[in-house]
Amino acid sequence: MLRVVVEAARGLHKKTLGTPDPIASVIFKGEKKKTKSIDSELNPVWNEVLEFDLKGTGLDSSSYIDVIVKDYETIGKNKFIGSTKISLRDLASGQVTSLPSKNVDLVTESGQNTGATIDLMIGYDPPANAAPNPQAGDATDAGGGGDETLPDGGQSGSAGVSSFSGQKLSRAQSRRRLVNKPQDFQIRVRVIEARQLSGNNVKPVVKVNVCEETHRTRIKRGNNPFFDEIFFYNVHMLPSDLFDKHFSFRVYNSYSLRADSLMGEFKLDVSYVYDEPAHCVMRKWLLLNDPHDSSSGAKGYLKVSLFVVGAGDEPPVEKSDSCDDQDDIESNLLLPAGLTLRWATLSLKVFRAEDVPQMDDAFIQTMKEIFGGGENKKNLVDPFLEARFAGKKLCTQVIEQSANPEWNQVLHLKVKFPSMCERVKLTVFDWDRLTGNDAIGTTYLNLSKIASSGGEIEANTGQSEVGFLPVFGPCYVNLYGSPREFSGLPDPYQDLNYGKGEGVAYRGRVLVELSTKLEGKADKPVDGINSDDILVAQKYQRRRKYSLCAVFHSASMLQEPGEPIQFEVSIGNYGNTLDTTCKPLASTTQYSCAVFDGNHYYYLPWVNTKPVVVVLSCWEDIAHRLDSVNIILYISHRLQSNLELFKLAILAKVSDNELVDVWLKLLTQLVEDIESFPTPELEGRSNLTSLDIQIKKMRDSALTNIKDAAGRMREEATEIRDTLPDLESWAAKLKLLAEEPQNSMPDVIIWMLRGEKRVAYSRIPAHQVLHSAYSEQACGQDCGKIQTVFLQYPMDKNEGLKVPVQIRVNMWLGLSAHQKKFNSYSEGTFSVFAELYENQAQVFGNWGTTGLVGRHNFSDVTGKLKLKRQYFMPPRGWEWEAEWFVDPERAHSTEADAGHTEFMDEVYQNETRFPGGEWKGASEPFTDVNGEKSRNPGEFECPPGWMWEDEWTVDDNRAVDDEGWEYGVTIPPQDMPRSWVPAEKVYHVHRRRRLYRPRKRAALPEGAAVEREDQGDPEGWEFASLIGWKFHRKERLSDTFRRRRYRRKMAPEEQLGASAIFKLEGALGIDTDEKEKGSKADATKLFGANTPTVSCSFDKSHMYHLRVYVYQAQNLASMDKDSFSDPYAHVSFLHVSKTTEKLRATLNPTWDQTLIFSDVEIFGDPKTVAQRPPDVVLEFYDNDQVGKDEMLGRSVCAPLVKLNPGMDQTPKLLWYPVIQKGQKEGEALLAAELILKDESGELDLPLFPPKRSENLYMVPQGIRPVVQLTAVEILAWGLRNMKPYQLASVSSPSLVVECGGQRVESAVIKNMKKGPNFPSSVLFIKVLLPKEEMYIPPIVLKVIDHRPFGRKPVVGQCTITTLEQFKCDPYIITAEGAMSSKMAMMASPSKHLSINMEETRPLLEAQLDEKEKETVDWWSKFYASTGDHQKCGPYIKKGYDTLKVYECELEDVPEFEGLTDFCTTFKLQRGKNESGDEDPTVVGEFKGSFKVYPLSDDPGVSPPPRQFRELPESGPQECLVRIYVVRAIDLQPKDNNGSCDPYVKMSLGKNTIDDQDNYLPNTTGPVFGRMFEMTCFLPQDKDLKISVYDYDLLTRDDKVGETVIDLENRFLSRYNSYCGLPQTYCISGINKWRDQQKPSQILESLARLKGLSKPKTEDNGTSLTFNGKEYTLAEFENREIHEHLGPARERLCLYVLRKQGLVPEHVETRTLYSSFQPNISQGQLQMWVDVFPKSIGVPGPPFDITPRKAKNYFLRAVIWNTTDVTLDETSITGEEMSDVYVKGWMPGMEENKQKTDVHYRSLDGDGNFNWRFVFDFEYLPAEQLCLVSKKEQFWSLDKTEFRIPPKFIVQIWDNDKFSLDDYLGTLELDLRNLVPPAKTPEKCSLEMMDDVEIGTPDKPVQAKSLFAQQSVRGWWPCSIEQDGIKVLGGKVEMTLEIVGEADSDERPAGKGRDDPNMNPKLDPPNRPETSFFWFTNPCKTMKFIVWRRFRCLFIGLVCLTIVGLFLAIMLYSLPNYISMKIVKPFQ
Repeated sequence: MLRVVVEAARGLHKKTLGTPDPIASVIFKGEKKKTKSIDSELNPVWNEVLEFDLKGTGLDSSSYIDVIVKDYETIGKNKFIGSTKISLRDLASGQVTSLPSKNVDLVTESGQNTGATIDLMIGYDPPANAAPNPQAGDATDAGGGGDETLPDGGQSGSAGVSSFSGQKLSRAQSRRRLVNKPQDFQIRVRVIEARQLSGNNVKPVVKVNVCEETHRTRIKRGNNPFFDEIFFYNVHMLPSDLFDKHFSFRVYNSYSLRADSLMGEFKLDVSYVYDEPAHCVMRKWLLLNDPHDSSSGAKGYLKVSLFVVGAGDEPPVEKSDSCDDQDDIESNLLLPAGLTLRWATLSLKVFRAEDVPQMDDAFIQTMKEIFGGGENKKNLVDPFLEARFAGKKLCTQVIEQSANPEWNQVLHLKVKFPSMCERVKLTVFDWDRLTGNDAIGTTYLNLSKIASSGGEIEANTGQSEVGFLPVFGPCYVNLYGSPREFSGLPDPYQDLNYGKGEGVAYRGRVLVELSTKLEGKADKPVDGINSDDILVAQKYQRRRKYSLCAVFHSASMLQEPGEPIQFEVSIGNYGNTLDTTCKPLASTTQYSCAVFDGNHYYYLPWVNTKPVVVVLSCWEDIAHRLDSVNIILYISHRLQSNLELFKLAILAKVSDNELVDVWLKLLTQLVEDIESFPTPELEGRSNLTSLDIQIKKMRDSALTNIKDAAGRMREEATEIRDTLPDLESWAAKLKLLAEEPQNSMPDVIIWMLRGEKRVAYSRIPAHQVLHSAYSEQACGQDCGKIQTVFLQYPMDKNEGLKVPVQIRVNMWLGLSAHQKKFNSYSEGTFSVFAELYENQAQVFGNWGTTGLVGRHNFSDVTGKLKLKRQYFMPPRGWEWEAEWFVDPERAHSTEADAGHTEFMDEVYQNETRFPGGEWKGASEPFTDVNGEKSRNPGEFECPPGWMWEDEWTVDDNRAVDDEGWEYGVTIPPQDMPRSWVPAEKVYHVHRRRRLYRPRKRAALPEGAAVEREDQGDPEGWEFASLIGWKFHRKERLSDTFRRRRYRRKMAPEEQLGASAIFKLEGALGIDTDEKEKGSKADATKLFGANTPTVSCSFDKSHMYHLRVYVYQAQNLASMDKDSFSDPYAHVSFLHVSKTTEKLRATLNPTWDQTLIFSDVEIFGDPKTVAQRPPDVVLEFYDNDQVGKDEMLGRSVCAPLVKLNPGMDQTPKLLWYPVIQKGQKEGEALLAAELILKDESGELDLPLFPPKRSENLYMVPQGIRPVVQLTAVEILAWGLRNMKPYQLASVSSPSLVVECGGQRVESAVIKNMKKGPNFPSSVLFIKVLLPKEEMYIPPIVLKVIDHRPFGRKPVVGQCTITTLEQFKCDPYIITAEGAMSSKMAMMASPSKHLSINMEETRPLLEAQLDEKEKETVDWWSKFYASTGDHQKCGPYIKKGYDTLKVYECELEDVPEFEGLTDFCTTFKLQRGKNESGDEDPTVVGEFKGSFKVYPLSDDPGVSPPPRQFRELPESGPQECLVRIYVVRAIDLQPKDNNGSCDPYVKMSLGKNTIDDQDNYLPNTTGPVFGRMFEMTCFLPQDKDLKISVYDYDLLTRDDKVGETVIDLENRFLSRYNSYCGLPQTYCISGINKWRDQQKPSQILESLARLKGLSKPKTEDNGTSLTFNGKEYTLAEFENREIHEHLGPARERLCLYVLRKQGLVPEHVETRTLYSSFQPNISQGQLQMWVDVFPKSIGVPGPPFDITPRKAKNYFLRAVIWNTTDVTLDETSITGEEMSDVYVKGWMPGMEENKQKTDVHYRSLDGDGNFNWRFVFDFEYLPAEQLCLVSKKEQFWSLDKTEFRIPPKFIVQIWDNDKFSLDDYLGTLELDLRNLVPPAKTPEKCSLEMMDDVEIGTPDKPVQAKSLFAQQSVRGWWPCSIEQDGIKVLGGKVEMTLEIVGEADSDERPAGKGRDDPNMNPKLDPPNRPETSFFWFTNPCKTMKFIVWRRFRCLFIGLVCLTIVGLFLAIMLYSLPNYISMKIVKPFQ
């Protein structure tokens, strides 16, 4: 039993109206219990106990309860207040039986804190049988989540279906766009219909579960129900989490009891749908199957559409095909053809694991040892492995106390195959008896990489490639996760062990093998592996020794100094210093202290002695796998670099010939690479697995395909630029091929340790540094080469915002057998030393060993490990080369001023007193800032090379009094106050002041070399004031501790060359005295500590000269409130760095600066430097006056290396991305060159570039872009929608345009409210812009508001990066940029304006018109245009106009250029908003345009004509706007029932129209058919906002979404978008002309606008000349001419206009958005808008788009007879018979069910009825659907409209009076597509029906619509299911007739045989006399039942009775008679 006491809540939020009535509910495993509600209370106290029955199963570690607090509403949905999730892990573990949870925070749905809290108490009584069990893990998983859980904790249910393809490329790419941060997604599921469901008389309902949310459809009837319902799921989560979720469709039968109600189910991953094109699956059939019965086949089909819509995605529009009902299920299944779902068993053999880290505390262990149980400490872990797939989960046994467990078990995961789920998740857990199990590490087997469908081999080869089922291993898989060191504290990196994020350390490995078998017999889920298989796996475990050497060349870009730093390199457990299981190795570098580089960063001063680490390890030899990987990567890298060059060439617009050369080189090299570097053969390799062979086959064929395709492309390609997508897809394909699933070699991990703390790491895949004997290409790309590695923080929240350190390291990994090969890679001389430190302390002025507290006389560098010289032993194969000698360590004792040019010595003077006493010198009179002892100021000497700048000064520029003192109170045991104040109080006992003295490096005389400071103590001591890390070389008075380093060199005995270092294994020896004391724990600790130190020294260094050219950056992130940043960059190269100048207020800085690093010392061969030069790293910062500078991002650029200065190559400026937190935040234009100086130092370096100011060099000519004088014309039209700035509205703004260093400001807008356009519209600047397009700087727009007191804040800014679209040739005269024809019309004199519509139409025509309106309306035109020909009636035949239906917004139609041809709208932004969100906010819009064209440099040449002229009037215009709203599609539902009551609301300027009265109830696809008229003034009221709201009776109406139309753009555009042009000019009919002007007038104004002569017409207006072309009416009008057309001249003008590319008459589809999910579609609206300026005149009449009304029809069905009905009962007398009656209804109108009377006692299955059913229904003939309006529940307010196909269902039943009636058969007829009946009952069979069910499209369509036939009579079969097979249940003879409303009045007919009984008249049925009901007809019962069967019996009975009576009377009277005879009384 689980008890939850809900005590109280506090701090709930108030509502907008009143206080909430809180009610709490607790949900546990889907069961929900509620408390009572408490009225109007913000701090409710419930104190209620809610009990949950656990039904005998115990809690498991993943159990939790959800607590939800809602505001109770009497009517409507309870409003959500807050929720929380409480884990029951502690209860499940059995440690506690009650769990008090106090002050638990309540959070919102999105996880934000509400500020409210709740108190609970949870109690748990475990069931009798439940022990705390590690294997009862959580049953529902991201993969599964089914409802029924099997006993073993796994799950029923199969994972869906898909071709098991090797993950299509497009999939990975479509996901790559998504940022991995929580975001909005909308999932839409549309359940359309089901077919062929199994079962009799079922009432199916579909439940759809996505993301733990379930929706259900309405309950329908029959085996082919039609649902057509859409469900929306809105989620806010990480994309990676979402893609692990799945869709689950379950069809239930809502009749039967719950147990057997599941009819079939289907599961499908969300990622599968997202990876489909357009992220959707459209109208596909799902095959339903029974999750429990693996052998059963299909249980029916379900047709669905699924959409997964992310931010910014457009959901495609669904098209329902006309042949949809016929559609072939088989061909449209969500399953490739011919592939059936089969049950498969994934057999996962888990052999063993090794290197599992300690997970348990040693406390219990120590207890055991005390009581005499000695055991090894490393085994403090109890591992077991859990495998999960598709929601199923299995675990191996737990092996206690074992770090190398052998499970030898096989897990059988049963799944449906092919599966939609892609990954098998393997997690190793540490079982805990008491607490929850801890994850040790997680890894995934990705099925798409270990299986292949064979489908992905290209088709053109013609050969079919056979796929293979998932197979893997036997092979080790490595686990990574949090660092291995065990601590009893909670692990902050725990999530890494569950596979979330990149693991930072190796955590063991598991040997597994996976195989798949189909349709096997069911095995035990967990079984032992047989011993043969264990032996086979042995050969896969053969180990070989590998040697890894890493030489650290540099470590730079450290952000702060601090404790000394060392690096550790490990592979697996080898080299991990804290691991005691492997031999100690020289796997760490020596400690060294960081030195300031003089500018910004710190580096480690290794100079010419580079630390080396050596790690020896043993792994399986998988060279055959990794060689292939490296070869494919080699090919891929070469292709990639060539691709970059090719893209660059396209960008730089090089000539075609150059481009062809680049392209040909790329293809040739690709073909050659594939030919000349084959992957290694597999024959004879020892540990081959079957997957190796399959992958080799797959790789080889894929490579051959790429090679052939490249060859073909070289021959056949015509347009080179179009080949780019193919080339990119090959590059991606190669990357995929290079993935090796069976990579058992662990990654190399480099850790940076600061002191003893692990700070940062980097993981390098082993194959990248692996040496191969196969070929040079098979070696890793970084093998033996110096690579630059940026380390990263573990689980970095800022995603690499700060770099902990950048190292350059040369790594080589190879088999020890090949280690001689290392000699050819190594540079420098390797030396090996043993080292130890002598420590001394000063006591009473004498140095000695007495004062060494806790330290040893001789120790290692940390001082903790006791060493003695005599115990040192060289490792095997090495010998001592020299004696011990003192060698001071330079890297530790770095002075604080190293690297600085200016330095401040500081010291604090301290005084103390008793409270109220006199101040006296303290016990330590002079200390540093931390209170540690320091020198007296008089002792400080000026070091050589420095000079004092000033005397000692008291620092009073702090929070101190005027003498510089600050005061505090010391609280023991501290000897120094925690906080300081500047004012003295009586109780203060301590004061101090800071003294400082600056000094500066003296300038060196010219030519003097920098001598290394090496004066220190002559005996090599280094000193420290306290035992710690801070050492200095010169003795000071305050020093109390000193030490010196002894070293002894070792040499190899026989081996020569660098590879000898691989012999270094084991420790050098330790003080064995310790061991004798038997302290065992220390022995293990000491074991690995003292290893030799290896270093690599370079005798020769080279000097280089580096120049970094920083030209500009663009699109940087804005970090300041004023929308800008103040950017500068730190440029770092190895151990030097410089900073660019700081620029003010720009996101597009142009530094134009050369940074010169004159002497950079690099060790090593210049040739290797040239191959892989160190990177130049730029870190961009935003300079802040106050606070810390914020990082803007980082760029990395490789310098061009010149080994001789004569090289004529110049570096080229290129754009490099600026990366911030893993995202691109702008780009920088950079170049760098590194020039080798020759020995003499005499060097012809390139000339120094020109200076801009002192020490500021510009980028020199030849590298900087070539510029040209360019004109930029700006059309500044106006500003719109400016948001307030600092709470004041923007009232008088002006515009500043900056480009290329020039700026120009527009005139000020006087009053934004009255006229938001600029008074003078055109601005002009001349500017020098680069000729090359890739270098052109952006145009920056700033809007400045002119405020009182001369304040001019920037209120918005916009950066326009590409000017390409605005370039033009100034000499081509185009008046096109001027204005729309409407504007031209208004600009022209208005004297010819007379509009006369010909209204003189004869009366007869008007009557015809009315008649026509019945058959043809606007909707006919609409449907004719969308292609729904069924719905448009005779419209098309009449030859009327159609319109254009755009699937998108009109402005998104490509040919109308976004309607921004006159001026474009640019969004203005403001920088970081107050809440610190990253995204800048849009604060307004600028309307304008640009023209950019070159100017001549010659001042004599006259400038070209201006581009913007003849501009329209910019003042306000009054307009009439007509808005036609046609219909909405797929609205997001807002009500609980999954639908919506939508209506439309418009706002335009100050006017709004609210159409709430005309809301449409319960629909998500409303047909509005509404037209609204509004007036407005443009441009002030330019934004027309159309919103769709959901009507709610009691609560506030919810907004579904809105769309905004910019009317000004429509009005100004030259595409005449204010009113679309129809196809023909009609003066009557439904297409009557609606514009203000006739076509001829529009054409004239168009001609004037384009500067052409007026159009001329001839021949009575049947021919016309325009723009030099002649048009005649005949060429346009070839179809029949109908009576509505207008005069010929106007028609011809209209045809010419339609040739000019103007906007046609149209309906646009606009997406609705809402603020609740900003970028996700909330549905779509089909509509259009007409805008008419009032100054021109009155427009024509509007269209009538009122929706069609349904017509009333009657279905009359006469049931004549039945025959062959199943005889269901046996009468008393033993006859088989049935009491037959017939029931009928139309789906959707079940409440109007009708029954015949009963034909009793049918003995032969015949029934006679003569009974009429009459159903009236509303029918839309155009759409062929019934319209059903009914209330869904009796409490519903409105009727819901359903559109349902017209069907008629007939059922035959057997009547029972005292029990339920029995069901005998059913028949379902589709009235649109009627199965023709049989004429006689003999010909009637079930085969008749099959033809339609399968819906085979190739059969002749004998089936006809009843609506066309009107009446049909004949026999139809009824079916019933028995054992899953349909059998005949009877035959019915019927007449079906459809009657219209008018007909039904003329020919009435009653129901049954009631009056009026006519048409036809029904006589009472002629039933045999045997048909009656026994209860009501006793006489007939006698006659027919009793007499007929039992007459002999009766007659016999009567005779018997008579005889009996006779005997009875005789017996009665005999005694009397006899006595009379005897006595004879009368005688």
